[in-house]
Amino acid sequence: MDLHLKDKVVIVTGGAKGIGEAIVLNLVNEGAIPVIVGRSSSASADLWSRINELGGKSHVINTELGRGDVCKNIVSEVFSEFGRIDGVVNNAGVNDGVGLVNGSPERFKDSVIFNLTHYYDLVHFAFPYLKESKGSIVNVSSKTALTGQGNTSGYAASKGAQLALTREWAVELAPYGIRVNAIVPSEVMTPQYESWVKTLGDPEETLARITSRIPFEQRMTTSEEIAVMAVFLLSERSSHTTGQWLFVDGGYVHLDRAIS
Repeated sequence: MDLHLKDKVVIVTGGAKGIGEAIVLNLVNEGAIPVIVGRSSSASADLWSRINELGGKSHVINTELGRGDVCKNIVSEVFSEFGRIDGVVNNAGVNDGVGLVNGSPERFKDSVIFNLTHYYDLVHFAFPYLKESKGSIVNVSSKTALTGQGNTSGYAASKGAQLALTREWAVELAPYGIRVNAIVPSEVMTPQYESWVKTLGDPEETLARITSRIPFEQRMTTSEEIAVMAVFLLSERSSHTTGQWLFVDGGYVHLDRAIS
């Protein structure tokens, strides 16, 4: 299926690794031009080189999201380089373990700034160009917004807010022809997730316990499975889909995890 994304310019935050990397590569496969926004210059450079070898186009911006004029500068650079912006994928964030009991008000605020505020900032500054292109926005949230996890108040609050903003922006931006949707992953084997598992006493036992509770096929969701949904939502093939929360999670959130 041709998603009609050829030469469309899409900003992807957290685009050098994990889910973001998979989204970037899927955009390249569709002929789009992803803008890889990330902290790791080495990971971004490696991905850029791989895309070049594939004959695709991309652009890299290495920066730390969250404060100041960073998002304004990102948008300015992208428009200066390409003269258009057709989509935004808000994906960057870290499950940083800032809890209620073991956290602090200061760390909680920092977590929200790190995980949430750049979602708003980037779309705010990209709006004039998305209006012109009738573009699409995809917010990557998390099951923690709905299920809770424990000891991650800052991250969970940020992810819940992202879902609320998805509905809010879908209403506000509908008159401009801009669609806004969210993807809600649950258990996805990303580098960040793998690092977390390695901190546990028995990683293999933990993974076996987690996957046994995923109703469909008792396996982790892949970054690729998240990515193909994101790219579909960015495309005009999903032209009447807006304000939705799409759960790509093997039924983890909505099906009974006691199914045997």
